[in-house]
Amino acid sequence: MTETLTIGQLAERVGLRPSTLRYYEEQGLLAPAARSEAGYRLYAPEAEQTLRFIQRAQRLGFSLADIRVLLQGLQEHDLNDETIVAIAEERFLAIERRLTELLVLRHEMELFLLDFRQSTAHHADLPSETLFDRLLARVCAGPPDRPLADSTLEWLFDRTRCTLATPDAQAILDALRGRHIHLWQEGDTYCILIVDHDPAIEAALRALVQLEAECRVHQPPRFAPHEEGYLFVAAGENAFIFARLFLALEQEATSAEERPAQGKD
Repeated sequence: MTETLTIGQLAERVGLRPSTLRYYEEQGLLAPAARSEAGYRLYAPEAEQTLRFIQRAQRLGFSLADIRVLLQGLQEHDLNDETIVAIAEERFLAIERRLTELLVLRHEMELFLLDFRQSTAHHADLPSETLFDRLLARVCAGPPDRPLADSTLEWLFDRTRCTLATPDAQAILDALRGRHIHLWQEGDTYCILIVDHDPAIEAALRALVQLEAECRVHQPPRFAPHEEGYLFVAAGENAFIFARLFLALEQEATSAEERPAQGKD
């Protein structure tokens, strides 16, 4: 007889509440394989993969209606490329709209802060150089010699006095540069999956967790082995700094490859 899972067992495997599974059933996303003699829902092992697909699609911002279409196509082997592209393009456009709105807001904030600095420049009691001045110099002084993400991260480290700014942290991060990641947000928690089983990654993450245990800026992060590599989890108000950091680390390899060689014809 094929192994089945109760709703409680399945919910525990994927880190969801049983009520969420019942809601997915109401929305046509999940169906029990059978019922026990007492009438309880029983699910096939494949339901775990279905739920993980739903979770990932939701993190990407797909609506439940879109997920239903994708699941039905997968289950019925009737999902053509045109359908996938149409759904994905609509979601990508939505992300681009949000990103553009944030970039415009960021641009206007830069101008506002520059105007503010100029209007207060005549005050002799202001410090000659602040962290804010250093950030403005990096952002607004023209084309940077390094990616803007690096400059912004340095400012965040300095501003928050995070241990990530220390030489010990930089040595640890060297093992994580250029690694491919998946990153998603759950409330105030960021989950960063490094897609690689290299033991050097495990050692670096372990050292990073130990270092950050003493940091007053962050809640202590944690990490664990994952079927695709290693999962690093950071929560709290300043957890976004870890997300920015790992995104910058991943992009470093691409930036280096695209940068033209110096002194060559």
